[in-house]
Amino acid sequence: MANGVTVGEAAEMVGLTVHTLRWYEQEGLVEPIERDSAGRRRYCEDDIGWLRLLIRLRTTGMPVREMRRYAELVRAGDATLEDRLQLFVEHRERVLARIDELKQDLEMLDIKISLYGEMARAQQEMTTAR
Repeated sequence: MANGVTVGEAAEMVGLTVHTLRWYEQEGLVEPIERDSAGRRRYCEDDIGWLRLLIRLRTTGMPVREMRRYAELVRAGDATLEDRLQLFVEHRERVLARIDELKQDLEMLDIKISLYGEMARAQQEMTTAR
């Protein structure tokens, strides 16, 4: 990645569309990307790492406005460390709450799988017994 990668290559590397990468930049989630002499975006390793972090944050349910806030805090420097810490602590609590909800959902699915498994076996036994 000596001279960086194109927007298409970056999109493929991180699993987003080119449109989404450009939107991230427009929304202030990503600092303006360096451009080559022809004006084409060139993503470096740090840019790719940042995009992967943003994707993780989004995947864990962080709203775009909070992602933007985080990006602003990072750009503002070390004076914002406490604010960044607080943002991540609060987000982590929301993620843990979501995990608890998903565990309850999983329990319900397990109950239904067990129930329908028993019903299917009973139905098969009745069919076989005839």
